[in-house]
Amino acid sequence: MYADLHIHCTASDGKLAPEQVVALALKKGLSVISLTDHDTTAGIDQAQEAARGTGLEVIPGIEINTDWEETEVHLLGYYIEYNSQSLQNTLQEIRQAREQRAKTMITKLAELGVELNYEQVKGIAGEATICRPHLAQAMIEGGYVTSIKDAFERYLSRGKPGYVPRKKLDPLSALEIIKRAKGIPVLAHPGLAERDDLIPILAENGLLGIEVYYPLHTPDMVAKYSDYCHKHRLVMTGGTDFHGPGTEYPSLGEVGVAKKSVDNLKLMRNL
Repeated sequence: MYADLHIHCTASDGKLAPEQVVALALKKGLSVISLTDHDTTAGIDQAQEAARGTGLEVIPGIEINTDWEETEVHLLGYYIEYNSQSLQNTLQEIRQAREQRAKTMITKLAELGVELNYEQVKGIAGEATICRPHLAQAMIEGGYVTSIKDAFERYLSRGKPGYVPRKKLDPLSALEIIKRAKGIPVLAHPGLAERDDLIPILAENGLLGIEVYYPLHTPDMVAKYSDYCHKHRLVMTGGTDFHGPGTEYPSLGEVGVAKKSVDNLKLMRNL
């Protein structure tokens, strides 16, 4: 595999620091990776510095979570100008909303008999913004659940008793955020959202790619989203959604794309 274009590190909800991700990518023989943390670019400088002189390319990326009606839709952005002040101001607003959401969820969980300490959760998150997986880890440590999957299935998923909706951000707004940062917007794991009706709308508004290759995409999904790419002239991307060892996600490089996909992203970048 040439490139893994969907990777999380400790800047959001991943288990490995940026330098560790780079070291693992080199060990796996990858040529290109992209850090695509949730609503933050905090790990990119460290990853690029760790990759300097190794021949490994680290594409500056991001993943932005959005809502469309009752469905979560995620957008990936590649080759973003991540030091843009406008982008950083927008991401800071999103992260502040995440922090408030986490506090509200902690209060709601306490009403259900699940007592979590905010400082403990903050300690688990470290420098990252608190996400639901950090709450889930605190629930494991407190003996309330047996795994992150168990926490989500019983408490934290949409429709479960501990769930709190996040601040609404729609896919078209996320598309504009990425475009303003000179990035290449790509629809992440569309097989999970099952909102294919959005693809033509997003394509008309500047979507440039679809994450065709993804661990939970079946062969039929890969074929379907490949067809969408051909129809709308979109780049096919892919990656593991790597979060680190001991998580439900596959190891780095097990899913990804060949050199042609990266070359096509670069062509889009220069249009």
